[in-house]
Amino acid sequence: MTSFGPDEDLVRRLSDLLKDTGLSEIEYEADGQRIRVARSLTAGALPVAALESAAGRPAERVNGGSPPEEAVPKGAVVAPMVGTAYLAPEPGAAQFVALGDRVEEGQSLLIIEAMKVMNQIPSPRAGRVTRILVEDGHPVEFGEPLMVIE
Repeated sequence: MTSFGPDEDLVRRLSDLLKDTGLSEIEYEADGQRIRVARSLTAGALPVAALESAAGRPAERVNGGSPPEEAVPKGAVVAPMVGTAYLAPEPGAAQFVALGDRVEEGQSLLIIEAMKVMNQIPSPRAGRVTRILVEDGHPVEFGEPLMVIE
């Protein structure tokens, strides 16, 4: 039996790739050995400059492609990455949250698929979902408002 010792250089490169792409996890497999590198990705984990630039610019798309009605709404949870938004954990399942639901900090709100990786987007705070600004299966951009929690 061959022992498997992680290649430190590979782990560092994968970690750098996570930072560069905004992904929350990445997995690499070769010769039957697999390395998975993951990090927690919440709105609080985003760089302050990224949050400020996302909150300070008008939304490019609201409600699945209609023209923006306002800048990022107060209490908005913004997309931490580019990808496809899914409101339910799998096709045919109930949505993570619905309009009017009370949510707790850290509760999953939706999934953003980026580069074939499903990234759960947690609620940054407790409150009530007052608006859902994305449609299931539609693309989202970095900084785009996803939901409003008041």
